[in-house]
Amino acid sequence: MLDPNLEEIQLSKDEYERYSRHLILPEVGLEGQKRLKAASVLCIGTGGLGSPLLLYLAAAGIGRLGIVDFDVVDSSNLQRQVIHGTAWVGKPKIDSAKQRILEINPHCQVDLYETRLSADNALEIMADYDIVVDGTDNFPTRYLVNDACVLLNKPNVYGSIYRFEGQATVFNYQEGPNYRDLYPEPPPPGLVPSCAEGGVLGILPGIIGVIQATETIKIILGQGTTLNGRLLLFNALEMKFRELKLRPNPIRPVIEKLVDYEQFCGITQAKAEEAKQMAEMAEMTVQELKQLLDRGADDFVLLDVRNPNEYEIARIPGSVLIPLPEIENGAGVAKVKDLLNGHRLIAHCKMGARSAKALGLLKAAGIEGTNVKGGINAWSLEVDPTVPTY
Repeated sequence: MLDPNLEEIQLSKDEYERYSRHLILPEVGLEGQKRLKAASVLCIGTGGLGSPLLLYLAAAGIGRLGIVDFDVVDSSNLQRQVIHGTAWVGKPKIDSAKQRILEINPHCQVDLYETRLSADNALEIMADYDIVVDGTDNFPTRYLVNDACVLLNKPNVYGSIYRFEGQATVFNYQEGPNYRDLYPEPPPPGLVPSCAEGGVLGILPGIIGVIQATETIKIILGQGTTLNGRLLLFNALEMKFRELKLRPNPIRPVIEKLVDYEQFCGITQAKAEEAKQMAEMAEMTVQELKQLLDRGADDFVLLDVRNPNEYEIARIPGSVLIPLPEIENGAGVAKVKDLLNGHRLIAHCKMGARSAKALGLLKAAGIEGTNVKGGINAWSLEVDPTVPTY
């Protein structure tokens, strides 16, 4: 409904006052504000990107906001997901977001979809919205959102973040490129670390999310030049923006239907391989590790494969740090061999996945080991609560 019947849209006295700074802008005015009120925007995710995006779209006067999310608020979210508050920890993100949106603008209709977006429900959920904004952080959902937008002919306002860098563009708008023109094939599973693994500057999603909100409003108003055909790159450490041109690929595959995106991105196969590897790998619980440490056993080496900055945050007594990247490039393998000197190997990381990967690499080099289930997070939760979780 990007071309609504504006005669049917009316603003209340409160809305005239609320949007007064918009109304005096010639590029917005009364007609533009009515367009904003008539518009419907679906936000996929209420995390780092979705938080500022939803706040500013609500404040701007978008008439209907849809939110898709199935997660609950965690204390680690609060460093960047500014729509949520401490009191909402452990509660659904969509409920937290809705309450905050209505505090900002009670004139906004907020529709909630507490579900994981999938090939089974995406078209139905997205069909009734003018614009879709992608605030997700994983490749299967990004491809899903893209393909559904192509099938439904919806603009897809895209953003992504990692550590100190972010990207933003507008896909599938005015015959412009879509996500598959930027990434024809997904990267191998695990190649691109998540924010939980690699970290993210808390301010960064605010910047990229506000850019997404700006592009959304410009599309609704029909004003300005959008990022259609341009990928905006931002580096927060250098405080620099740059652009890359994007063009539709004339030989790209035609999107005819939604598929299994976990399988398309190799996640299904990777999970199966990981499950097989874990089934074949020796494991121990943190309680079993504690028993070894309590009785002073000295026939093992406890290897920590996290990054040095993580080791500074929290560590298990007696552990030795050799980060996973060193094991991956081969330099750490020799260090492990020197450390062992006939002792057995026990490895841990934050939650168990990286240490399992390290043990797989070491096994290929002839070194067997045991993985600590749950990693140092489990140690903090089940053994020593004074050890910080992060």
